[in-house]
Amino acid sequence: MTKKYCIFITALFCVFLGVLTTATALSPDRETSELENRSLQQLPTLEASDFKLAWPVENSGDFFNGTFMSQFETYCNDQFILRDNWVALKSTSERLSGKQENNGVYFCDKDTLITRFDQPDQKRVDTNVGYVNQFVANAGVPVYMSLIPGAVSIWADRLPEGAPNADQKAVIDGIQASSDAIWYDSYQQLWDHRDQDIFYRTDHHWTSLGAYYGYVSLMNALGMEPVPLDSYTKQTVSDSFYGTVFSTSGVRWVKPDDIDIYVPDPGVEVTSWFTGEPEEGALYNWDRLDIKDKYTFFMGGNQSLGVIKNPNVDGPKILLLRDSYTDSLVPFLTQHFSEIHLIDLRYYRYSIPQYIKDNDIDMAVVLYSVSNFVTDTNLFTLRQP
Repeated sequence: MTKKYCIFITALFCVFLGVLTTATALSPDRETSELENRSLQQLPTLEASDFKLAWPVENSGDFFNGTFMSQFETYCNDQFILRDNWVALKSTSERLSGKQENNGVYFCDKDTLITRFDQPDQKRVDTNVGYVNQFVANAGVPVYMSLIPGAVSIWADRLPEGAPNADQKAVIDGIQASSDAIWYDSYQQLWDHRDQDIFYRTDHHWTSLGAYYGYVSLMNALGMEPVPLDSYTKQTVSDSFYGTVFSTSGVRWVKPDDIDIYVPDPGVEVTSWFTGEPEEGALYNWDRLDIKDKYTFFMGGNQSLGVIKNPNVDGPKILLLRDSYTDSLVPFLTQHFSEIHLIDLRYYRYSIPQYIKDNDIDMAVVLYSVSNFVTDTNLFTLRQP
């Protein structure tokens, strides 16, 4: 390799970097990434609090506390020109090189993307179970509990050969053994129907069909008769859904998912607390099918409290302490309960036993996906009497 050739390659590389840097600087900042389904870092401002002066100066180390520089680095990454294309190129190169994972997401059989499940922190698990047990002691009504396994467990046969993956079933069994709640099994129904489309291929949630089998498990536990599946008519409301696992993976070669519903809107009254004030909600939010996060079609997305009332049903009132999996479960429950109350402990900080008393709740259910339950840091609210 000649000296002139080395100089040429170096100069070409510098020009390439210069063009990218200039283009990034001149392009307008984006507020959100639709593909990644998240807000992007905006240009941070340097505040006086970003400095950490000490005396004498030679002992202060860095003059900055790191906040500004950390935000600025994230800003540069988030606003880099053609970011989505570079992310897609990285995942494609990973696949071409023979790798079967990118950003913690496995490239699986049948055009499926599945997030890796690591062995959870046992201390966190024990703490969360303890909070549930405190709630059971204070609730004043029967408390049922179940954990929803993910595709990483039910569809484990789709994972790449030898892919590291902790055993969700073992985690579920361990939590069941230490829970004081009335335990019911969501695993078996999903396992028995694992050959069906019970999870989205590009998202971490179960599909409406998977939610139906979760509904059957709950009805059996409550001694209530579930509506047979063949009594419903499936309706596909979208054929272009790309979920959160797709966004995380950087993968761009898989086909989108369908979103289906089985229960026609029964004309229920829905009230949602997305902020501090109640507002009219909806079981199905049709306008959400026009955005990237189409799963918010169910119940409108994350909310601290949701109340669904069906004046045509003379049934009990149920409270679900839950994550977003229940959003697609709720339509099936409307046929059995006069009121369904949904509380998301990430946003709700009041006494749950007091809420039960104030609203004459007949039973409570703690229902989370395994992945969310073993990592959630918000269940401490359940300690309140």
